[in-house]
Amino acid sequence: MRKVHAFTSISLDGYFTDATGDMGWAHRYDDEWRAFSSGNASGEGELLFGRRTYDMMASFWPTPQAAQMLPEVAAGMNRMRKHVVSRSRDKADWQNTTVLKGDLAGEIQTLKAGTGPDIVILGSGSIVSQLTQARLIDGYQIVVIPVVLGQGRTLFETVRGKVDLKLTKSKSFGNGNVVLWYEIG
Repeated sequence: MRKVHAFTSISLDGYFTDATGDMGWAHRYDDEWRAFSSGNASGEGELLFGRRTYDMMASFWPTPQAAQMLPEVAAGMNRMRKHVVSRSRDKADWQNTTVLKGDLAGEIQTLKAGTGPDIVILGSGSIVSQLTQARLIDGYQIVVIPVVLGQGRTLFETVRGKVDLKLTKSKSFGNGNVVLWYEIG
């Protein structure tokens, strides 16, 4: 069975977006972080996005600017198979993308039962929260960004009940980012 992993950034005070919905504060690139990002993007996984995250990603990664700034990441993002969860979108223009319009938990259970590589949710806090509640995420890769936002949206804001996680790995970077890997405990 395929696994679903969540990869997202949060502020030190636990928000994945600021009060206006912006995530620009999470982009702290230096050579070490670029190398880490390139390594993550070189995998053969499939990507899963909520519609807002998809719109943001699809407006950047296929561009010449993305290819110039982060060529390995852009190539990986464009090459990988992608799924966007959306009630309002009927088609997706970004290459290798399918639209999931049905019941989210049912759609993900079907993907997990199928064949292929593991699925990685990028950003998409609402999707992470819903799939955490449904107990369909197998692991979390959380990037803690050294910034305090004061307010915003929390990653698990709709989760009801306790979800135990087990820290399996951590790595700190010179730019202050810390990546924490968790599995269901």
